[in-house]
Amino acid sequence: MRLGIVDLDTSHPQNWIPIERELGHEVVGVWDGGTVHPAEYVDKFATEHGIPCVFESLEQMIGEVDGAIIHGCDWDTHVAKARPFVEAGKSVLIDKPIAGNLRDIRQFAQWAEAGARICGGSSLRFCCEVRDWLARPIDERGTPHTALCGCAVDDFNYGIHAYAMLSGLMGAGISGVRHLAGGTQHKIQVNWRDGKVGFLVVGKAEAWMPFYATVVTEKGVSQFQAESGKLYRALLESVLPYMAGEVAKPPMPFAELIEPELCALAARRSWLENDREVALAELTEDDAGYDGAAFGVEYRKARYG
Repeated sequence: MRLGIVDLDTSHPQNWIPIERELGHEVVGVWDGGTVHPAEYVDKFATEHGIPCVFESLEQMIGEVDGAIIHGCDWDTHVAKARPFVEAGKSVLIDKPIAGNLRDIRQFAQWAEAGARICGGSSLRFCCEVRDWLARPIDERGTPHTALCGCAVDDFNYGIHAYAMLSGLMGAGISGVRHLAGGTQHKIQVNWRDGKVGFLVVGKAEAWMPFYATVVTEKGVSQFQAESGKLYRALLESVLPYMAGEVAKPPMPFAELIEPELCALAARRSWLENDREVALAELTEDDAGYDGAAFGVEYRKARYG
């Protein structure tokens, strides 16, 4: 598959490209929207990573690629950047978070339902630790009924990893979310329609924390931390075969893939509304959601001052 890289905001592009090539795909070009880096950065990046073409526009990229990977840290631009590829019948991988408001989530869902090959999200959804735990026989590990997942750094851009890890372990079917307490980090309860319960700890902390999980079943307790060095490969091995058309079905239905983002939107609304439980069905397009543009500004300041 010929891949085009859209936006170079984070550290992900340079870390993903070697894996994409090892998995048999060709990175043919790159385009950067300038949210984080100065204009000259994209040419330097292309030279350093052996990418033959720097495109002047997304429209110019479309005819040269089979699929695009969107890495923009301003998640509010993801729909606009995905649209020309979707309309041209190209596949799209969207780096996390996929979207920060219900309107954009619904647009991606409509495209996916119409047959567009759209995938992505947090690598924690596909991490080896979750995959290996789920691969154990149920009569050995049991069926999860309670779980705790967490990480640090921020509520959404990084916090989405914890939401995704929890969804990976517990499966689809979240009914509602309730913010329990603030303080050093947010504590959040997630309820499933079948009675399962999850707890999340996300947001800024005084020190770095790993991605961690505790899973309780009728047969015992499992605890683990995700090994960061394996995360990107686990994601790309899971989604690129679908993007390339090598397999007919996505790793999971899009409605299931997007539940972590919906869960985060409900959590935000809960802590803004005195910690009441918010059903995912209550979310509306009037909810502001998480501000991707503001995050992009802060991300640039953190990088360049």
